[in-house]
Amino acid sequence: MANKLKIALPKGSLQEPTLKLLEKAGYNVYTSDRGLRPSSDDADLDIYMIRAQEIGGYIDSGFLDCGITGLDWAYENRADLVDMAELPYSRATTRPTKWVLVVPENSPIKTVHDLEGKRIATEGMGITERYLEEKGVKADIEFSWGATEVKVPDLVDAIVDVTETGNSIRANNLRIVDTLLTSFPHFYSSKGAYEDEWKRGKMERLVLMLKGALDARDKVGLKMNLPEKSLQEVLDTLPSLRRPTVSQLAEDGWVAVETVIEETVSRKIIPTLKELGAEGIIEYPLNKLVR
Repeated sequence: MANKLKIALPKGSLQEPTLKLLEKAGYNVYTSDRGLRPSSDDADLDIYMIRAQEIGGYIDSGFLDCGITGLDWAYENRADLVDMAELPYSRATTRPTKWVLVVPENSPIKTVHDLEGKRIATEGMGITERYLEEKGVKADIEFSWGATEVKVPDLVDAIVDVTETGNSIRANNLRIVDTLLTSFPHFYSSKGAYEDEWKRGKMERLVLMLKGALDARDKVGLKMNLPEKSLQEVLDTLPSLRRPTVSQLAEDGWVAVETVIEETVSRKIIPTLKELGAEGIIEYPLNKLVR
């Protein structure tokens, strides 16, 4: 029987950015509107589409070999996992997700210690409980099924909610008191799968490609032909061009230069390169950058 790696991908807000990341890494995953068992062009992968909140528990119990879920949900569930990589992407931006303690703008609550004996609503019960334990504060915590922001101040004194930009919090006239946890998605393995030589190798290769796709984000390749006499001036003037590939051209006195730069830098660099005599300047997108 062929080896299979049982892997969970997050269903919900992280689904689309996760599938796009996998595609950029070279793994095409095919989903349907209701399908929870996507197919893939990698026959070794047995894919499950599961809510991010549940993935850590299924990996910890051994039902799944590995998966991508947030550090926050692994922390929430106290899952005992092998953390193979942090994957710095998120649902809406490139910023991490933050779990924050929030109160109304005009609330007298200024610090977590002002919540002694108060009521807090949150989806992250475990995150909140562990935070209050660390701070030595006792408060009543209730689970929130959603729309948590509307519950203050009429139903609870404070909430612990998740945000990337803070825009929704400000729009609802709320104020952040403290940040409990900062989280990106991680690639997690069960201990059993990690001890299996074939599965560990498969996961390590997958992680390598995912990290390569993330490292290539917002970067472009740049290559050009350059008069050899201008090479040192280019390297001295443009510190972004670190360790470029330089090769001799068939025509005497010319070299080919190739490097990787931040995409936002190219608009400044390319005109300068032209002024230094560069010709045939090509900028090209990158899918993966493996360091």
